Amino acid sequence: MLQTLLKEVKEYKKASIITPLFMILEVFMETMIPFLMASIIDNGVETGNIEHIYRVGAIMIAAAFIGLLAGLGGGRYGALASCGFAKNLRESMFFNIQKFSFSNIDKYSTAGLITRLTTDVTNIQNAYQMILRMFTRAPASMICAMIMAFSINARLSCIYLAAVIILGIILIVIMSHATKYFRQAFPKYDDMNASIQENVSAIRVVKAFVREDEEISKFKKTSDIIYRIFVKAECNLVYNMPIMQFTVYGCILLISWLGAKMIVSDTLQTGELMSLLAYCMNILMSLMMLSMVFVMISMSSASAKRIVEILNEESDLKNPKHPVYEVADGSIEFRHVYFAYNKEGMEPVLKDINLNIHSGETIGIIGQTGSSKTSLVNLISRLYDVSAGQILVGGVDVRDYDMEVLRNQVSVVLQKNVLFSGTILENLRWGNKDATLEECKEACRLACADEFINRFPQGYETHIEQGGNNVSGGQKQRLCIARALLKQPKILILDDSTSAVDTATDAKIRQAFLEKIPDTTKLIIAQRISSVQNADRIIVMDEGCIHGFGTHEELLKHDEIYKEVYDVQTRGGGDFDEKAGE
Repeated sequence: MLQTLLKEVKEYKKASIITPLFMILEVFMETMIPFLMASIIDNGVETGNIEHIYRVGAIMIAAAFIGLLAGLGGGRYGALASCGFAKNLRESMFFNIQKFSFSNIDKYSTAGLITRLTTDVTNIQNAYQMILRMFTRAPASMICAMIMAFSINARLSCIYLAAVIILGIILIVIMSHATKYFRQAFPKYDDMNASIQENVSAIRVVKAFVREDEEISKFKKTSDIIYRIFVKAECNLVYNMPIMQFTVYGCILLISWLGAKMIVSDTLQTGELMSLLAYCMNILMSLMMLSMVFVMISMSSASAKRIVEILNEESDLKNPKHPVYEVADGSIEFRHVYFAYNKEGMEPVLKDINLNIHSGETIGIIGQTGSSKTSLVNLISRLYDVSAGQILVGGVDVRDYDMEVLRNQVSVVLQKNVLFSGTILENLRWGNKDATLEECKEACRLACADEFINRFPQGYETHIEQGGNNVSGGQKQRLCIARALLKQPKILILDDSTSAVDTATDAKIRQAFLEKIPDTTKLIIAQRISSVQNADRIIVMDEGCIHGFGTHEELLKHDEIYKEVYDVQTRGGGDFDEKAGE
């Protein structure tokens, strides 16, 4: 785990090395000051040697100034190293997430990934800065103070040694109990963020159904769980400070009492006693700093594991050693294909699929909800890999293609239409970043999107809000279709992508496809038979299997599922606005 994390220090190694050096220099300067103060008292004040006081005083001022500069340097470079480390962690995590296949993404919730990129990385950043500064400073200060104390009086210094050992043992016990609660807490952040994300993204539905109180209750419950876990952790940590203070004041009392006796017996000087008391505070304050570092480390260890989990996650889909970089045509062939989302014993959602689709054909796909229509088309662009069998595009197994090349030639308009914040033109150019305005307009004409875009005052420069909330469902679908067309693909997949479009517009889109992109293979998943009945052939899916495959007329004669759906849809007077499409 540490090795994986430290790889992300990268260009901030220099700052990470300089920071501890500055902290050690600061500690050395601070440790010298009590020693010099003892010299002023014993050899200057008590003997009346004013010259010695000036000389040693000047050295003290210089030491204090150097310590100040070292502290400033340590703070600056520590911030640079920790912030840079956090930046690299976020970039590496985000970059790796972009390489995830759909099956990798399915392992993590959206809220969980956001928590790891934000809260978890912030925890690691704080811990890293404390390790570079406090974790260097505290032991160095303790060791230096211990050496100086033993050089003054070994007998009294044994009190420090005993205190350090006792406090160290107590600290380990406290930390071990607190850590288990921190490990429980951070996964709960995922649940809380998921609740927030769901509520905000569906706020219109929440308000429409007056469910604010229920959502508040759900959020409060999640928040209370996190609260209780942290209370348990803090109840363990709360013992840390009183025990520390008890030990500090106990050491001061013991040293003062024993030191006073030694001064009376002339075995210890007044200045030396003052130095020992100063070193007592240095040693025990260092222990307190160490305890803070350990608290932060115990909190961040859970975050570190979650971050490393993302960094070490490897995509299930990889390019072959010698990939094919050209897709010959839009022909598609399924050979005894089986597919399951979970490779470990789950029942396949697709079973023994055999299909042969010619380049340029228009293929309709219908079937009841859960019949695996989407799963079927997701395999074509290799969003998932088959569990068994082969899928060939242009006569080549999809696993032999360079994935970027394949996906550029297989354009998919998914069920969940997603638009990004920005102008309509910027959204369209997701399909082709170099597309001209005229090419974008042509794609919108094919998708019947130009008619509503031209009604907007700013036309193609109209700003789209996050998630496309300022356009209707049908408008969003047509923009997504236009975006897909700009890729000029050899295969176009529309996954129920005209469900929010009236039948008249649906018919116009299909006619435009027929006339303008005849060489592109078109796969259209739909619930309405009117959307697919004019296709060259139609696939009927049922429980992950192909129940029927043929033309509209053939399926009406020989496929009972297709005939039943057709009868149900036409008996009630057809689609809701069938007349508009005539």
